[in-house]
Order: sequence, then C-alpha cells, then structure tokens
Amino acid sequence: MSEEATSGQLQKRLGLPFAIAIMAGSVIGAGILRTPGVVANEVPVFWIAMLLWALGGIYVLLSVNVASELTTALPRAGGIYVPVHEAFGDGMGLLAGWAIWAGYVAGAAALALAFVEFLAIAIPSLQGYTVPLALAAIGAVTVLNLFGVEEGRISNIVGLSIKLALLGGVIVAALIMDPASAPPSQPLPAASPAEAAIGWVALITALQIVLGAYDGWQGPTFFAEEDKDPARNIPRAFFRSAVIILVVYLGINLCVFTVLDIETLRSSDLPVAIMIESLLGPAGVKVAGVAAAVMALLTLNAVSMTHPRILFGMARDRLFLKSALKVNKGGTPWVAMLIGSGLAVPMILSGAYVFVFKIQVATGIFAGVLYNAAYFALRRQRPDMHRPFRAIGHPVLPALILAITVGLFVAVIVADPSGGLWMLALIAICLPVGIHLKRQRSLTEKTA
Repeated sequence: MSEEATSGQLQKRLGLPFAIAIMAGSVIGAGILRTPGVVANEVPVFWIAMLLWALGGIYVLLSVNVASELTTALPRAGGIYVPVHEAFGDGMGLLAGWAIWAGYVAGAAALALAFVEFLAIAIPSLQGYTVPLALAAIGAVTVLNLFGVEEGRISNIVGLSIKLALLGGVIVAALIMDPASAPPSQPLPAASPAEAAIGWVALITALQIVLGAYDGWQGPTFFAEEDKDPARNIPRAFFRSAVIILVVYLGINLCVFTVLDIETLRSSDLPVAIMIESLLGPAGVKVAGVAAAVMALLTLNAVSMTHPRILFGMARDRLFLKSALKVNKGGTPWVAMLIGSGLAVPMILSGAYVFVFKIQVATGIFAGVLYNAAYFALRRQRPDMHRPFRAIGHPVLPALILAITVGLFVAVIVADPSGGLWMLALIAICLPVGIHLKRQRSLTEKTA
C-alpha cells in the first residue's frame, strides 16, 4: 500500500456544495414522509403542528450558530467529538465519540432496512427478502465510498438534488391540485377532559418527534478537515442548509394538512403516500414507495460516508485503534469505514440497532449537552483561540440552546429512566478509561 494510503492524512477536496449536501441530505430523508402523521396524531391542530415544525427549524438555527464557531475554530475530523474532547478531556470525549458513532452505525442499519421496506410497498414480492437486500444496500454504499471522497462528494450532491426534486414535486403538485378533488376535511372532535389533561404531554412528545426529524444537522462538522476553506464554507453551509430543511419540512406539512383530512393523517403510517395517491390515483402508493426507498438509500449513503470520520478523529487522539487512521488513495478512512459497516451487519441480522437507539437517545442528547457546554468551556479556557466565526448573540443565544438541550435531556431521562442508567454506566466506563489513556500518553511522552 502506498505511503499516501497509510499516512493518516485526509484530503482537502470538499467545498460548499458538499457541505450543504451532507447536512441537508443527512436530515431530509424518508422520515419526513412518515413523521407528519405521527406528530399530527399527538397534536391534531394545524397551526400547533406547524408551529412545532417551525420551532424545530429554530432549534437547528440556534445549534448551527454554536457549531459554526466550534467547527471553524477546530476544523478537524470527528464532528462534535472534537470540541468535547478539547474542552473536557479523554473521558467525556470518549463518551461523546462512542455515543455519536454508535448512533450513526445503528442509523445505517435502520436506513438499510427502511430502504427495503419502502421498496416493498412498490414491489410486494420483495417482502420476504428484507434482510439480504438490506445487507446488499450496506455493501453497495460502502463500496461506493471506499472508492474515495470524490465519489462520495458527487453522490451526496446528486442525492440531495434528487431528494429536493422529489419533495419539491410533491409540494407543487399538492398546492396546485384542484381543491374539489381533495378529500373533504372532517371537523375535529371536541377534546375530552382526558385529552385536555394530557395536552402538555402530547405537546412535548410531538416536539421530541419533530426534533428527531431534524437530527443529522451536524453533518458538516465531520468533514471540516477535508474542506478547502472551512472558515468560509462551514458557516454558510450550516445556515443555508437549515433554511432549506425548514422550508421543505414546512412545505410537506402544509401539503398533508391541506390534502388529507385530519383523521386520515393521524392514522396513516405514510401520509405522503396517501396524499400522492389522491393526486395520481392508485399508482400513487407505488410512486411514494419508490420515492421513499430512494430517499432512504441516499440518506444511507450520507451516513455511511460520515461515521468513519468519527473513528478517525478518535484514533488520532489515541482513543481508538491506530489502524483507523489508514486513508486510501481516494481519501477514505477505509479501515474505519469497514469497521462501521461491518458492525451494521449484525445489527441488521439481530435487530440490535433498536437496542442501540434506545441507549443512544439519552447518550446522544447528553453528548449534545457536552457539545454546547464545550462552547462556553473553550471560551473560558482558550479566549485567544482563533475563531474565524463567532457565534451570533453571545452569550444569550448559545446559552439558550444549551438550556434547551439540558431540558431535552431531563425530559428523556424522566420518560425513560433506563436510558439514563445506561448513560451512567457508559460514563462509569469512559471516565476511568480516559484517565488511564491520559496517564499512558504521559508516560510514553516522558520516556520518549
């Protein structure tokens, strides 16, 4: 293998179009075709649902404001792991890195299965082949990204273009549809005392679902080291992508509320499919199935390109195997790629990705708390650090997003105490491991 392939040096081949594509493409997926119905089931009122989706967009804008400063100040591979490790050391860095990496690998497994499930809507004969086809999907995107960064760059930019074309077509078709052909809206039933009593619970649940649909906005942080001009491109990509996502999400929700009656929307697992069926007739369901499958596969490609960068960043800080630093001629951390894709295989075969997701909900949000706390920690610890972008509205807006993530973390722990126990167990493991690794490095440096 050539020196270039083993040097551990990532290649600066990426720019603004890719940064936008990896963020918007990681967020906008098949989930938006399903989630509006789940949210409407919790809050079956048009303006409240739209407000929650708008609040989700504001949450992303507040998040990328902080991320723009942290990522441009520390433009290294690893995503949110990098500033957490920089601010809080090996223990918390290890926890944040593992939590995010495990979430991405489990996400890859879930997306591969979702791709087949959606495709089976259009081709029912595939229903008996879910696992082998999901494994084939993982293998296909892994091979594509092993070719190199250029292939990943092009595929993600094209992938986002396809997604926006598909969703844009749905939105335009729904908005220009003859209202007379739409199903008649049904009046909402009066809320019972019981429904009124759990109103706030439903509201918080719906907001958590909405924020889950916006997850993945961190995409550009993982590729800052490979960006030709991160100081310029990363903030622009963050804010432009956030606006794109918000517009698409509000547009889709406006359409499903306009075309479908509320009871149909609340009871549907795939409301956009029903909406397309009302526009195109019986073939609409198959069209929706294919569209959802394509979007799931494209999102899988984005996720598969991302997770190796987390292990790469951790390995460079000696928190993972040194072999994860190997980069091939195309610029891909190929060992880290194979480790992540390889772990996704048993997750698909066993269904373990569901268990990982359950644990990762609490640990992932805690990693988000650490990330936003790292902003203030680094401001205090390293006031003279070069910051090409400074967060807007300091300290109020960064404090606001920190408070929001802390509130979300508390809500998740209250709703699922077992997730908190798993997180405490991981902290109990990561802290002593981090301390041990730090001591080992110190001894190595002294004897060198």
